Amino acid sequence: MTSTDFSAAPPAHAARIRTFHPRRGRMSDRQRDALARLWPAYGLEIDDLDGPCDPTALFGRRAPLVLEIGSGMGDATAAMAAADPDRHYLAVEVHTPGIANLLELVERHDLDNVRVAKGDALDLVRAMPEGCLDAVHVFFPDPWPKARHHKRRIIQPAHVALLRSRLAPGGTLHCATDWAEYAEAMRETLAADPGLVDVHGGYAPRPAHRPVTKFERQALTAGREIFDLIHRRR
Repeated sequence: MTSTDFSAAPPAHAARIRTFHPRRGRMSDRQRDALARLWPAYGLEIDDLDGPCDPTALFGRRAPLVLEIGSGMGDATAAMAAADPDRHYLAVEVHTPGIANLLELVERHDLDNVRVAKGDALDLVRAMPEGCLDAVHVFFPDPWPKARHHKRRIIQPAHVALLRSRLAPGGTLHCATDWAEYAEAMRETLAADPGLVDVHGGYAPRPAHRPVTKFERQALTAGREIFDLIHRRR
């Protein structure tokens, strides 16, 4: 059987399909200062990668690595990293104020196990070696609710296969959403991947290790249910 080279660059038409909205936002003086001071030490510009991404070199030491795709304002990433010092956390975000806020949290809580990447998470994953990740977290990604935009969803078969290829055997892919239709599409897509095992046989109980974010509280206040899905690589 011919294997798929997930590290190869996508075709030109695929590269133009983004799974995220580039967003603008104002930064506070505090965030602007944190970004200027801390980005050189903790930041990675994905578009500047000109070869493979070596996680060990990025952190300066070897440890199990968690990839956070879409870290938002960084509160959940910082909380998980603080509670889990024996693993590294690489957060990927495109929203500059969110990146700056996470950098400030990294400094405030002295988190030496966090790095922050700016850009397309899938481009970063393609540059990573197979089997290098202990976990991938995809919490509350853009649901792209219109049918014509479903091709932009990050949880779809080709992307799941790519993410799974970077997980070590036994590593976990944990997704969460407050969008019921997307949750069902996620469940079907993850269940169809032959290299993944559904840990809970469907939607998972809310894991204690995933902090409640401001976004999640707003969803709950609005009456939306939260769906977690946790799959393990065979």
